[in-house]
Amino acid sequence: MVKNVRICLLTLAALALSTALRAEPINPPGPDRHLAAAAEPSTINWARLAEDADEMAQQTPASGSPGSTASQAASQTAQPPSAPPAATQPVAQEKDQHQKAEEQIKEQEQQRVLGVVPSFNVSYRSDAVSLTGMQKMRLAFRSSVDPVTFGIAFVVAGYHEADNDLNFGWGIKGYGQRAGAAYLDAFDGTMLGNGILPALLHQDPRYFRLGHGSKTHRLGYAIATSFICKRDSTRTWEPNYSNILGNIASGAISNLYYPNSNSGFGLTITNGMIVTAEGTLGAVFQEFWPDVSRKLFHKDPTHGRDAQANSATGQKADQP
Repeated sequence: MVKNVRICLLTLAALALSTALRAEPINPPGPDRHLAAAAEPSTINWARLAEDADEMAQQTPASGSPGSTASQAASQTAQPPSAPPAATQPVAQEKDQHQKAEEQIKEQEQQRVLGVVPSFNVSYRSDAVSLTGMQKMRLAFRSSVDPVTFGIAFVVAGYHEADNDLNFGWGIKGYGQRAGAAYLDAFDGTMLGNGILPALLHQDPRYFRLGHGSKTHRLGYAIATSFICKRDSTRTWEPNYSNILGNIASGAISNLYYPNSNSGFGLTITNGMIVTAEGTLGAVFQEFWPDVSRKLFHKDPTHGRDAQANSATGQKADQP
């Protein structure tokens, strides 16, 4: 009985000692106390956790506080706006040039000699911009389907009917064949020489009127433009492959609808050179037509651009 009582007392003492040890854990001072706390997962020291939280709050400000948010917004506002990417600038310039070319094309489509004959492929501007391939094709087609172009074909057919130099025969049938052949000649030459080939070779098919200087200088310039033209990108002068090859190609196509006596390689080259010569005469006419219009009809097709060019060069208009 006494032995059992002793055993019970010893057990109670052991329990009391273990409880006292758990109530007061031994934590080393300084940073090592966190290691000790981690080694005792079953013990939660709320006072130490509160102290650690206070220390962290003092060392690092809260990211969600109004002060930090305001400082971040101020720093973002203080930064200058970034410039647009450099890659977008050429695109914008290309759009501006395309729009300017469209405006100049609309202006050219209003040009007519004596208010009748189309003069769409002539530019009176010294600041004319280059055209895109589609714009060249559209301008050439616009000239080809103009009603006056059809009328000129019938006039040419009448001339050949009177001369009987194409062996199409007499009568309405022969006259219609001559008119169709004349129109196809004009259509092929215009579309090839002013549209397709300039688009492929990146050449400007328009006649850029000089409008100032001596008459001799202007005459030589007009003749030369049948053999030289402006490059799209550099705006420098180069051989006018589009015009010459277009005239020869249209002459080759004409072998398909002209009688055998009016076809062949030799005649193709000859006809191409004849068309080139006709284009040269047309350029000379376009160079001096505004001068004639101002003197005879008191109308200025250039809308004062000749006067500006002559004043800039110190010369008087319409004088050598």
